[in-house]
Amino acid sequence: MTFVFDLDGTLCHTEGKRYGQAVPYVDRIARVNQLVAAGHRVVIDTARGSGTGYDWYPMTAEQLARWGCQYAALYVGSKTPGDVYIDDRAQIASEFFTHADA
Repeated sequence: MTFVFDLDGTLCHTEGKRYGQAVPYVDRIARVNQLVAAGHRVVIDTARGSGTGYDWYPMTAEQLARWGCQYAALYVGSKTPGDVYIDDRAQIASEFFTHADA
């Protein structure tokens, strides 16, 4: 199974766009590593740079390595097809469309 994880707000805490100062959520990264160890494919997919065009890939790859986060692919500025998405801004469609005040 492919799990696609957002980065900022999901696997790390980031104030604004201060990506270089991001702080990892150690327990969440441990869970990601458990998924990899169980044979799942993990993709990290971040919108960093999507609005500015700045290439955050090198710094982001270095951060993930320093944090010990295992993954199969890293995408910066795009969204990737997957079976399960884990994102701090996610909304389950059935819940969204069930609640009229949403």
